[in-house]
Amino acid sequence: MVERRTPMPASAEAVYAWHERPGAFERLAPPWEHVELLERSGGLGDGSRTALRVRLAPLVHRRWVAVHREHVAGRQFVDEQVEGPFSMWRHLHRFEPRPDGTCDMLDRVEYTPPFGLLGAIADHWTIRRQVEAMLRYRHATLAADLAAHALFPGRSLHVLVSGASGLVGRALCAFLTSGGHRVRRLVRRPARGAHEAAWDPARGTIDAAAFDGIDAVVHLAGENVAAGRWSAAQRARIRDSRTQGTALLAQAAARAAVRPAVFVSASANGIYGDRGDEPLTEAAAPGHGFLADVATAWEGALQPAHEAGIRTVVLRFGVVLSPQGGALQRLWPLFRLGLGGRVGSGRQWMSWLSVDDAVGMIHAALLRETMRGAYNAVAPEPVTNAAFTRALADAVHRPALFPVPAFLLRLVFGEMAQATLLASSRTVPARLEAEGFRFRHRTLREALAHLLP
Repeated sequence: MVERRTPMPASAEAVYAWHERPGAFERLAPPWEHVELLERSGGLGDGSRTALRVRLAPLVHRRWVAVHREHVAGRQFVDEQVEGPFSMWRHLHRFEPRPDGTCDMLDRVEYTPPFGLLGAIADHWTIRRQVEAMLRYRHATLAADLAAHALFPGRSLHVLVSGASGLVGRALCAFLTSGGHRVRRLVRRPARGAHEAAWDPARGTIDAAAFDGIDAVVHLAGENVAAGRWSAAQRARIRDSRTQGTALLAQAAARAAVRPAVFVSASANGIYGDRGDEPLTEAAAPGHGFLADVATAWEGALQPAHEAGIRTVVLRFGVVLSPQGGALQRLWPLFRLGLGGRVGSGRQWMSWLSVDDAVGMIHAALLRETMRGAYNAVAPEPVTNAAFTRALADAVHRPALFPVPAFLLRLVFGEMAQATLLASSRTVPARLEAEGFRFRHRTLREALAHLLP
């Protein structure tokens, strides 16, 4: 049995209600686990079901079905495995009121591993630690999400989101819906229901009803800049995916019968270019190079929304960290195998943020009416590549003995390597700090401790 109890900054009824909403499972699933929600029916009541697809090993997946039992409204429910990898699995979720109006969150997992003695050995070495890490992650995420939503009590938005299937977009949509907001996702296929709207930035088309009832827009869509060597065609896709999509949404928002109150658009700290050791606040001038030019045009495409009187916020994201995508997804397996190392000299600065802080920054931009203009969306403590390498190696308890020479990266990836892997950007979040934004992870080691098991 594994048990964890944590005080939560909300009442038992509020925490129970949070678990009932769409997005709750996605917010609580640890990002290092490969779990896909296939079905969720009947809420939390007795007999309701949750079906998952779980990766047990590379190319090995198993269906996991749990049925809810012992439900007490506002107080508890139990997940009991009826199909899955364990001989027995029973997970109690209990919400225990405290005298001050808050509650304790109690999770108790009882399980029997499969395969008899072999399962018992696996439990001793890995399974129990994985369950403990899962509960640690769940409780930390739940407490932080509840605290973030409590900053804006009684506020409920209907948000139009582009890039909803991306790394930040998936986390954002789950965070918003579990917090009681509604989300309409922009998709590049026929829409399925009122929670979706179709658009095609390349053709300049968007569903006429996309903005119906919408209070806010979050624009995250864009081509991956680090997918490979930059050909002329790839450069065009990177540029057009940002400028065309932003212009289409900004113009549509400006023309809407009832305009959204706020438009939050992603940008990138690549706008500053390669600046060595120079600390870069929002007052720094744009730099030079392809990415700087793209980001400048990207932000400029937002102008129609600004001119229409819509409050506009631009978030210049650094490297977003999550084992589910981006740089950390590619590096974590290598470092676990002991094959990691610094890139180039290791002296180049890297401005990063956890995926949860990326979500928190968007949430703040949506609801803080004081936020306008451009913000550096990065953690307060940028690190050199060498420091990042050491921290990641320490997080996985491995040495970092295999540096990657700069000349090899340039040979393989050309300009892309110089602009994304070898460039130095010491970006700092001066305006977010001035706004009093509450970072969940101010240091890299804090972020990695939360994001990795």
